[in-house]
Amino acid sequence: MASLQGLKSPVDSALTESLDTVALKRQTIEQTMERLPKGTRRLAVQLRTPISTSLLWAVLTDYDKLSEFIPNLVSSNVVSREGDRVHLKQVGSQQLMGLKFTAQVELELVENINEGQLTFKMLKGDFRRFEGAWSMRSLNEEGTSLLYELTVQGCIGTPVGLIEQRLREDLTANLLAVERQALSLQA
Repeated sequence: MASLQGLKSPVDSALTESLDTVALKRQTIEQTMERLPKGTRRLAVQLRTPISTSLLWAVLTDYDKLSEFIPNLVSSNVVSREGDRVHLKQVGSQQLMGLKFTAQVELELVENINEGQLTFKMLKGDFRRFEGAWSMRSLNEEGTSLLYELTVQGCIGTPVGLIEQRLREDLTANLLAVERQALSLQA
């Protein structure tokens, strides 16, 4: 009997081809990190993608589904909504040096669709500071610039150097996950 391993359905093949096309059109991801006092880090990661701002916005603001495609995000639930303000509870989990690290945050998000900006700040959680923004800017025929900025300060005793590299990797993975999800909705 022939093995079916390695065979792709037409849908899988089409999605893979679309992802490859997007990867070719996407420019290199740009990332910066700034070391601030008291173990605080400010990170920014940006990519240019052919996906529209409206589709990226729809993906980013579908808060209850974020954990379905964002790596290491275990849950994401809307607690309440008032106009352009959203109270969101998220739980993340990952392995660091063989140990499972779990963190919870309750965030206040402010949606500014006209500016293409989604800002967030921690109301309470397992960090001393956790705030940032998702920003989208149309590049006309070239697609969209998607920027994710995060300022994070761990709790006292958290070895920031240990999580620094992981933060860099996670931010890039998060951007690519958003792009992949938007692409799957576009198909």
